[in-house]
Amino acid sequence: MSDEQGDDGRATLDLDAFPGGARAALEAVLMVVDEPVTEPALAAALVLPVHVVHEHLVALEEDYAASRRGFTLRHVAGGWRVYSRAEFAPVVEQFLLDGRQARLTQASLETLAVIAYRQPVSRGRVSAVRGVNVDGVVRTLLNRGLIEEVAVPGEGGATLFRTTPYFLQRMGLGSLDELPALAPFLPDADVIEQLAEEGQA
Repeated sequence: MSDEQGDDGRATLDLDAFPGGARAALEAVLMVVDEPVTEPALAAALVLPVHVVHEHLVALEEDYAASRRGFTLRHVAGGWRVYSRAEFAPVVEQFLLDGRQARLTQASLETLAVIAYRQPVSRGRVSAVRGVNVDGVVRTLLNRGLIEEVAVPGEGGATLFRTTPYFLQRMGLGSLDELPALAPFLPDADVIEQLAEEGQA
């Protein structure tokens, strides 16, 4: 819609020529991403200043909330993405899973919580907190991309685990700082250490 070229040689689009303008164009891009996309990335794609993109994103988020749409725009894991609204989760789950159970088990949720709040943490310490062997559960969480191994320098060090950016995305969190304040209910680090040592004795 424009013969002009930007500094990088790409043709710049006249976003005002599109129905709905720049905001609608931004919305169209957000509808095709499958992971959160950053404001600078969106700004580069649409050849707009970052602050303008931010203003449009906030406005879209407010518009969706005000009109009580079935979807919303959320800022998670450092980027923006369109999500179905939380209250419609049962409907979406029924449609996607056709009644199949795909939720994490209670054991998986408990293990994931320990890792999230104590990361990076070893398998032995997670087992000590839960009081059971967590090998199978850890494999499940690894396979689902919710946790990952952390490289430990030196020989003979225990493998440590931490949550992934995908975990933040699935939980709808911008960072680990947004986790609910549940850590005080978990045993202190020295208690976990003692339990882990006793379990290995």
